[in-house]
Amino acid sequence: MSALSPVISPASLSVPPILVVAPAWVGDMVMAGSLFRLLRRRRLDTPIDVLAPPWTAPLTARMPEVRDTHVLAVGHGELQLRARWALGRRLRAAGYGQAILLPNTLKSALTPFAARIARRTGYRGEYRYGLLNDLRILDSAHLPLTVERFLALGLAADEPLPTDWPRPRLVVDAVAQRAALARLALIRPAGPLLGLCPGAEFGPAKRWPLDHYATIARRWLGEGGAVWLFGSPRDADLTRAIAADAPDAVDLAGRTGLTEAVDLLALCDAVVSNDSGLMHVAAALSRPLVALFGSSSSAHTPPLGERQRVLSRELDCRPCFQRECPLEHLRCLTGITPDAVWGALAELRP
Repeated sequence: MSALSPVISPASLSVPPILVVAPAWVGDMVMAGSLFRLLRRRRLDTPIDVLAPPWTAPLTARMPEVRDTHVLAVGHGELQLRARWALGRRLRAAGYGQAILLPNTLKSALTPFAARIARRTGYRGEYRYGLLNDLRILDSAHLPLTVERFLALGLAADEPLPTDWPRPRLVVDAVAQRAALARLALIRPAGPLLGLCPGAEFGPAKRWPLDHYATIARRWLGEGGAVWLFGSPRDADLTRAIAADAPDAVDLAGRTGLTEAVDLLALCDAVVSNDSGLMHVAAALSRPLVALFGSSSSAHTPPLGERQRVLSRELDCRPCFQRECPLEHLRCLTGITPDAVWGALAELRP
């Protein structure tokens, strides 16, 4: 999985492959799994490759529908025109028949254009006329869910979504899971294991209060269970504060790679998470999940698992979709009580 990996010759392919330009957010990348599964269902013989940034690319290792992943090693939000164009020129040899662009940015369209991919599908976005030749107009009222918008790009422009569209699914690598447990000196607990995901990359207005998380952790531990805290290095301050209030909780923030987090979350008997990338990971692993929504809305990016409870508060100011509470009270999250979360966990547990 590298931008420098050999490109498969089109002469060896009976069906031209598809290149999907992936999103930059972990949660969106998980939801893109629905598109990969739909493409695999409808185009059985068509190889599916992905072009992704380095921070979301690892997830494709847990998506069996993806054949190969090209990593575009540029920083978040950087144009890097020369790098994008050079990668596109190298991908010409792959003979892609179609590129499907999930981001709506101008820069995401540069590499497929440079690769001379015959059909380049995406929504009208930042001045992409000419760069895309299968240009779609997004009807956000008709497609309110982000996952639906992704799925629609895998269909003909006038084709309705199937009623049975596939949910995102991540698979576990058992060998890698055992290796992660050994590296971190973890033992699968005998009692029920709760995963807590207190971070949210977007900002504080999506983060349930840390003392509430600590309350849940202490209560779960008090009933003989175990608690693992998940997050990226940027979440380490959050998980550290929770672990200080619940000393028997195991703090894994910043200690795992993304695929390791997938494999370890799969061991959890239940997960509590903010609206974040790890929320979507837990849902795609079919973990019993309590999902907490503050400034964002489950009407757009709900978890798409099989067993879940979404908790939010109905307020006039919500959803505001802001990184920080513009009214400086954060009642959309502080008003979700630990008792409410505990009750939702009780409903989900067998």
